[in-house]
Amino acid sequence: QVQLVESGGGLVQPGGSLKLSCAASGFGFSSYTMSWYRQAPGKERELVATITNLGGRTNYADSVKGRFTISRDNAKNTVYLQMNSLKPEDTAVYYCSVRRGTMYWGQGTQVTVSS
Repeated sequence: QVQLVESGGGLVQPGGSLKLSCAASGFGFSSYTMSWYRQAPGKERELVATITNLGGRTNYADSVKGRFTISRDNAKNTVYLQMNSLKPEDTAVYYCSVRRGTMYWGQGTQVTVSS
């Protein structure tokens, strides 16, 4: 079955950096677009970034453009989210996802940006 396991979250000061990882299994990883979403307390889940199956195309939410970079390693079945210049408003639970008929989600990893 599809499994997505995020890691790399934590507490960071404003202006700092974190790199999230999502290890995927149970499907042909290199055939699918992968995405990162986030959900802040009291807010709806929002799309942060996507990357096509071979990594040739990426898209970002306006709020993270120029600060976040999505990448993938198909040999490791892993997708990454490098987050730089973090702001308090980036605080959220971050999820990776794949649409394979239905949407599959990981359990999420908490990112807290605070001084």
